Amino acid sequence: MNDMTLVVMAAGLGSRYGGVKQVEKLGPGNEILMEYAIYDAVHAGFNHIVIIIKPNMLQDVKELFGDKIEARTGIKIDYAFQEPERFTEHYAMPPERVKPLGTVHAVLCAKDVIKTPFAVINADDYYGGKAFSTVAEILPKLGDAKHSAMVAYQLQNTVSPYGTVTRGVCMVEDDKLQKVRETYKIKLCDGGLIRDTSETEDGPVLAPETPVSMNLWAWHPEILDVMEQYFYDFLAGLKPDDIKSECLLPIMMDQLIAEGKIETAVLYTPDRWFGLTYQEDKPGVQAALQALHDDGTYPDTLWA
Repeated sequence: MNDMTLVVMAAGLGSRYGGVKQVEKLGPGNEILMEYAIYDAVHAGFNHIVIIIKPNMLQDVKELFGDKIEARTGIKIDYAFQEPERFTEHYAMPPERVKPLGTVHAVLCAKDVIKTPFAVINADDYYGGKAFSTVAEILPKLGDAKHSAMVAYQLQNTVSPYGTVTRGVCMVEDDKLQKVRETYKIKLCDGGLIRDTSETEDGPVLAPETPVSMNLWAWHPEILDVMEQYFYDFLAGLKPDDIKSECLLPIMMDQLIAEGKIETAVLYTPDRWFGLTYQEDKPGVQAALQALHDDGTYPDTLWA
């Protein structure tokens, strides 16, 4: 069996949601959303889990599901802390900054415990089992830092009826990622149209089938050294009073692709993404999870 690691990014502030959505109980048995991703990954063949959190979340995560998963599957869970002092020793952090430094920084904070080919996901997203089985097939084939993969979703399967979302809009050619553009304020409008409202409310209409990244990436561990250099360059380019800019995985990948430093295979999933962006999303997510238990996709108890 190939060794594969699932890295779960769970240290975000959840500012739009209004709380720590990563540990919101949503399943019929009070499951946390990231438990479903871990369950699907384990059944796809992943044998190591890394959860990136803030230090004050550790006890909650272990008590809610971490210890239970380890005991019942025998799979090791490592916990990595995204803390502002990590990988920033040469950067003068503005004292006013409270926002995390971004998803590149999050993955770097787990560098010490990632030793195998790995996939990265958000904690507050539901990805579907097909995504993980597809990634599990390609991970062993990624031989170095120059080769990677990502799972693309159809934009229409990722929007929220309760407000705008940010998505990595992808340009794909021959199943290779050519460009990924971090697009803010994508809005589901009346009549079902999806618009990019980052400039104006009547911004350009986006095709429902547009492939988007939901931060499900697959890499060889050698990419971590590339990430580290990219992050240092990002910090070096920040203005002294910048307290909001984040170093983001899609933007990093876009630059590496443009520079010819990496090739990214695009994998497709028909699954509908769902997740927590706004409080109003919660009932829909709970209903969707209940339906997946009812139709047999998941057992009555995930970790029985």
